[in-house]
Amino acid sequence: MRSSVRFLLGDEQRELTDIDPTMTVLRYLREFEGRVGSKEGCAEGDCGACTVVLAEVGHGAGGDALTYRAVNACIQFLPTLDGKQLLTVEDLKSADGALHPVQQSMVDNHGSQCGFCTPGFVMSLHALYQQGGSQDRLEIDNALAGNLCRCTGYGPIVAAARAMTEYDAPAPGGLPEAEVIAQLKDWQVGDGVSLDWQGRKYFAPRTTEALAAIYKHHTEANILAGGTDIGLWVTKQHRRLQTVIYIGEVEDLNNLEVVDGVLRIGAGVTYEKAITTINEHFPEFGEIMRRIGSRQIRNVGTIGGNVANGSPIGDSPPALIALGARLVLRCGPDSREMALEDFFVDYGNQDRQPGEFVERIDVPLAASDQMFRCYKISKRFDQDISAALGAFAVTLNDDGNVADARICFGGMAATPKRAAATEAALLGKPWTEATVLAAAGQMTNDYTPLTDMRASADYRMKVAQNLLTKFWLETTEESLESRLVGVAVNG
Repeated sequence: MRSSVRFLLGDEQRELTDIDPTMTVLRYLREFEGRVGSKEGCAEGDCGACTVVLAEVGHGAGGDALTYRAVNACIQFLPTLDGKQLLTVEDLKSADGALHPVQQSMVDNHGSQCGFCTPGFVMSLHALYQQGGSQDRLEIDNALAGNLCRCTGYGPIVAAARAMTEYDAPAPGGLPEAEVIAQLKDWQVGDGVSLDWQGRKYFAPRTTEALAAIYKHHTEANILAGGTDIGLWVTKQHRRLQTVIYIGEVEDLNNLEVVDGVLRIGAGVTYEKAITTINEHFPEFGEIMRRIGSRQIRNVGTIGGNVANGSPIGDSPPALIALGARLVLRCGPDSREMALEDFFVDYGNQDRQPGEFVERIDVPLAASDQMFRCYKISKRFDQDISAALGAFAVTLNDDGNVADARICFGGMAATPKRAAATEAALLGKPWTEATVLAAAGQMTNDYTPLTDMRASADYRMKVAQNLLTKFWLETTEESLESRLVGVAVNG
């Protein structure tokens, strides 16, 4: 494995050897490269002031084309740049000083006031620009949802987003795209990266076999995928991670495919990569994924990481458990499989042996007669941690009685947990209001929620019971309008 990190900073090659494996990209840019356009606002991937763009080719991008992703530099570890091109706001203007269309549109539409957040907005818009831009307000909102501004009220920034494609394309300069692609592909050859800095280690293998061998030897290691949680251990808790294994370059773990009626989600598949496929098969789950975080977060965060983290308020596990997902774990050359709900043993405790990691999540495609809904309860509609998240999957027989029921909640117990007593109260009963209300009363036997900053125990129990009623209403009254959805005014 190579003992250096190689990437393009704009058009300039960088090869780094003696580096802290958990140094953030933001710190590197500001303190070592003197690129101070990217700002630190929150240091946890919330405000977007640090947004940069990564250009990639290969298994993460598809084919031989470059894919551009907006990411938060404040929680992205520097070694994860290996084999990529890093673009900052300083890279956008032409050699003659002319502004990029994104920048000029921001100027002409008065999209900046104090300017602190502006570079982050510009880079989020640049990623959208590279994808062809959009006039659709919802798409613009999705692109900008991870960027916060205290000054402009967002209207001028949205106007800039709509107008940016009307400007002449930027003058050619720097490395031609073909050369960027060739350079990045050349750096992808080999077995990956292995760093040793002051006794702290970083590994980025390229195969599942290499990952399994390294992790079995370094069972104390922290496995890094998107860094949306681990990044905060460093920036907020100031933890020194001794050994980090990055899985973002393991091609097998980036596979997303349907095989024999089962959706296989590799542990390294990001939310953004998965969301189109998830929406195709499970639109309810897809909407939960959209609300889980900004595009910057979805570009790096993984479903596998959300599961492996084992948080009782993770948004993916309840939906996956209700859908009957199974987990594939790997340790060395050996794999084992289990129902996903069996993986969560207790708070902070999962059924995972030393050296064993999540390899894949298998989700059976829903039968046409299965009724499936997800409900996320949070103080803020988008990009907020759930107070409770309920997922319901019910199938009726020909007589209208409940033939199968799977109900799972996050935020109601120490782990994502099925409502066994509630399910039992539904089975074999007619799908009626009386049945549902009686079953909802059984939830007190399933859960003992706690009170914290997000909700009281009483609120959590009441809302969980009400969500079962809401699920029944939505599945029996097709014309019922019961959802709050993101609605943008195209004006």
